[in-house]
Amino acid sequence: MPSNPFASLECLTLENPNAGDSDACVIWLHGLGASCNDFANLLPELSLAPGARIRFVFPQAPTLPVSVNGGYQMPAWYDLLSLDVDRKFNAEHLAQASAAIGDIIEQQVAAGINSERILLAGFSQGGAVAFDAALNFAKPLAGLMALSTYFATSETCSFNAANQALPISIQHGLNDDVVVPALAARAEAVLQAHGYQYESHRYPMAHEVCREQIADISAFINRCLPVLTRA
Repeated sequence: MPSNPFASLECLTLENPNAGDSDACVIWLHGLGASCNDFANLLPELSLAPGARIRFVFPQAPTLPVSVNGGYQMPAWYDLLSLDVDRKFNAEHLAQASAAIGDIIEQQVAAGINSERILLAGFSQGGAVAFDAALNFAKPLAGLMALSTYFATSETCSFNAANQALPISIQHGLNDDVVVPALAARAEAVLQAHGYQYESHRYPMAHEVCREQIADISAFINRCLPVLTRA
């Protein structure tokens, strides 16, 4: 395995075919064992504002051996060493993944998208990476959606001042037995202790996405990435 399996991530990139050149971007990370197509398939279900020119970028995690699955290789943002509430993980992998997402943000900026028009989203493992990438990033971003996830690096995060006012939406299933709701509450407590504002959503679901949540996802994207008037 290469020393940095995250050095060159493949991404599925989708543009709004009816709105012209994109002026905003959502970078959306999938969960353990999943693929970049998982949330791409959700896009037709979103109720985005008419005229929104949003590029969706879905990075694909590399294939890694995952300890909690007996070393079986699968798409993963980091090796997971335990499934208890304290969630032991490979910190080097997560740092490399977070840096790779930072590089993708910079690529979007270089392509003409203002950083304040870039929103990060992540589900489960992908959410842990999104937490780290967004709150360490040195330029202001549009928002962070943390879906059925936890703040794995809360004790090592630098909490860059550029994103102190970052809009954050934490969404979690009350019946989630993979990432238990207590981990969402723990993330919220850390954010509150560091002075962040966030919105909190709980749903009667397991480790998944539900219809009610899709409406909240759409509303959050529309709020963080409002349609810009063309010159």
